[in-house]
Amino acid sequence: MKTLACFFSSSVGRKFLMAASGGLLFLFVVAHLLGNLQIFLPPEAINNYAKYLQSHPELIWPARIGLLVLVGVHVWAAVTLTLENRAARPVGYWGRPAPYGARPASRTMMVSGVALAAFVVYHLLHYTVVVDGLSGARVPLSQLKARHDVYAMMVAGFSVWYVSLAYIVGVGALCWHLSHGLGAMFQSLGLKNAVYGPCLDRAARVAALVIFLGYSSIPVAVLAGHGREYLHQTIERIASGDAPGSTTHSTAHHR
Repeated sequence: MKTLACFFSSSVGRKFLMAASGGLLFLFVVAHLLGNLQIFLPPEAINNYAKYLQSHPELIWPARIGLLVLVGVHVWAAVTLTLENRAARPVGYWGRPAPYGARPASRTMMVSGVALAAFVVYHLLHYTVVVDGLSGARVPLSQLKARHDVYAMMVAGFSVWYVSLAYIVGVGALCWHLSHGLGAMFQSLGLKNAVYGPCLDRAARVAALVIFLGYSSIPVAVLAGHGREYLHQTIERIASGDAPGSTTHSTAHHR
């Protein structure tokens, strides 16, 4: 127990925890992206995927709790390390010059982290809790959720330009954070040296860019008209009183 307490109280131990939790959260970001990209497939793909998750609470709830723990550990480690660093140097350098070789992303990790946290809260309220007042969509997302139509929810939500803009900015904050965080993760885990360290840093920036393009492609495609016909048909079925899960529509017109 004493060894464990020393691990949590040491800066090295907390850097390790921050890196490990960040790495696992990165894997979730990738998995979540792959799930969301199913919107470019016929509607049944992402709807069946979401229905499977919702019908297996023994899978989804441990995952949610695990994510909450990882976020808590990551934030706790980051905040305590930052406060300790500031306490060790209460007076900054004259003129507050940027550390030599430090990239902008590395100097703004706390700022991007706060922006990312705000985005995550908005995302959860928008698509998980489904607060209709936040969506601005022409059909309440709660109605689409009741029909287990995640495809229509995403199209309806991202059809609102300022919602899509908020998502693109939020994903930008995420990827800005990752562009430095992924490289720093290898440093904290002792997996980085002067030989291949620069390659890992470049790979981190490329990975962040790919994730940004992947997530951003969804709202951009919806604003360009992807899924508009399907959403229109879904709204008509709701107006006509069709039961949730009705299969009277043709998925050939989902674009």
